[in-house]
Amino acid sequence: MTREEVSDFLDREFPQIHIGGRAFSIDDLSPGIAVMRLSAQDRHLRPGGTVSGPSLFALADLAAYVVVLGHLGPVGLAVTTSATINFLSKPDPGDLLCTCRILKAGKRLFVVECATRAEGSDTVVAHVTMTYSIPTR
Repeated sequence: MTREEVSDFLDREFPQIHIGGRAFSIDDLSPGIAVMRLSAQDRHLRPGGTVSGPSLFALADLAAYVVVLGHLGPVGLAVTTSATINFLSKPDPGDLLCTCRILKAGKRLFVVECATRAEGSDTVVAHVTMTYSIPTR
């Protein structure tokens, strides 16, 4: 699927990601790699003025799903079966970019690695590995 096709699929099948306004968008989608953007708003912040852990996890989970869709096509029932997230540094409010790449594309399981950075920074604020289960076609 192309970036536009995946974006349209998400808008149609998962409109709840845009409740409160559009914050997530796909910056890039190429074979085996996806880059998602979170334009962090007040609802994504926690006390202390940092982007919350649940928001960072949502960004990585969505980016991992996008890279799987880009590889397989519209598989609405692909689900996260395992996730490990390491919060490495405090992300300030602003745009965050999550780059995910497929480490293994099996028949039933996909393993994906994601790194989230503040836009314009090389510092990784969160590192995630995820496994997605692919339903039998």
